Amino acid sequence: MVQLTDFRLEVEGTVEQQMIAYLTYYGFSEVANHSLAVASEAKRLASKFSADPEAAYIAGLLHDSSVFIPNKERVALCQTLNLTVYPEEKQVPMLLHQRLSKVLANEFFGVRDVSILNAIECHTTLRSSPSKMDLIVFLADKLQWDQSYAAPYLDELNKALEMSLVHGAKTYIDWTLKQGVLVLHPWLRQANQWLNQQEE
Repeated sequence: MVQLTDFRLEVEGTVEQQMIAYLTYYGFSEVANHSLAVASEAKRLASKFSADPEAAYIAGLLHDSSVFIPNKERVALCQTLNLTVYPEEKQVPMLLHQRLSKVLANEFFGVRDVSILNAIECHTTLRSSPSKMDLIVFLADKLQWDQSYAAPYLDELNKALEMSLVHGAKTYIDWTLKQGVLVLHPWLRQANQWLNQQEE
């Protein structure tokens, strides 16, 4: 049975240095670069929307920290950790990386701040009644998406962010649902319902 300790490395330095060391060791240096960009974006958004910039930076650094765990082992590892696995996550195990990244942030990187851990946990799907930090990390990840071409929603998202984080999240989720998703994660569905209620 796969265990969390199977993936632990002995690394030292700042959280930033440790994150880079982990992802580089496992062959994900491009994700490390993405994480640095998301961290900077999260810090910028936190400053703009009166949240803790340093906490946002740490959350951005570690949001994809579990990306190196193979898809075939994600479900089993979550079960070992007694985490509920949704049917949608069994269909698309990559969705579990947000929840496993929360575990790694706590267990491997020593993060104890609940606001950071919770933001990492829902950075892909968001969730109902998100905190300001949840919204910041979710949106920072979308603003600094990891494709080689510009995000097609970028202009619309930046315009929405002139109004609020909630408008930004709704704009992105509306866009992604129109494109179609492989599976509709329950947290994303609940986040969408909550966002729609904010406009009533």
